[in-house]
Amino acid sequence: MSNEPRGRVKEFFMAMTKEQIAQRIARELRDGYYVNLGIGIPTLVANYIPAGMNVALQSENGLLGMGPFPYAGEEDADLINAGKQTITTVPGSAFFDSAMSFGMIRAGKVDLTVLGAMEVSQDGDIANWKIPGKLVKGMGGAMDLVASARNIIVAMMHTNPKGESKLLPACMLPLTGRRCIKRVVSDLAVLDIHDGKFHLLERAPGVSVDYIREKTAGELVVLGDVPEIEF
Repeated sequence: MSNEPRGRVKEFFMAMTKEQIAQRIARELRDGYYVNLGIGIPTLVANYIPAGMNVALQSENGLLGMGPFPYAGEEDADLINAGKQTITTVPGSAFFDSAMSFGMIRAGKVDLTVLGAMEVSQDGDIANWKIPGKLVKGMGGAMDLVASARNIIVAMMHTNPKGESKLLPACMLPLTGRRCIKRVVSDLAVLDIHDGKFHLLERAPGVSVDYIREKTAGELVVLGDVPEIEF
């Protein structure tokens, strides 16, 4: 039997799901945005674009105009995103080679990028591509995205499987980019990064400020009452 306090067990189960993280991030979208969604939780944002909003989703493998994920049985194996997941397209979508795709990214044409992360530092550094000792195929498009996107939001779990914070004073893993992350939406909270600190803006339903503080290794600023995220 676990020795965890009852309140802490409750908070663990009240943390946001991956779908709720994506739903919260979708509120950051604005009409006319060009958006790149990274692999993992970020891809789920495509399912929560507000009705009537015109947002163009861009993929590094050469697609502008991604739609939500297809329903079971309606997948087209020739339509995939950068993470090799089957996707749909919207009317007016365009296909092109990866050179043109990265040309868009490097030219600063992407208004918002949503990335996953293994670690984020209080200075806005991000590590999301390599764990030393494990084989990886390469950094992929993340390096270009963090260097060129106008705004970057990270979608991530607040802690690793061991319960250790992934929001740190300094990243321990190899960096993808420095001082480039402005906002983090985790399963516990929404936090802004500026002045070398994490600033708590919102908390997941049922999760206390004290618990978020305990699970945030980096310096955390809390001003006034912190509202719960509503769904």
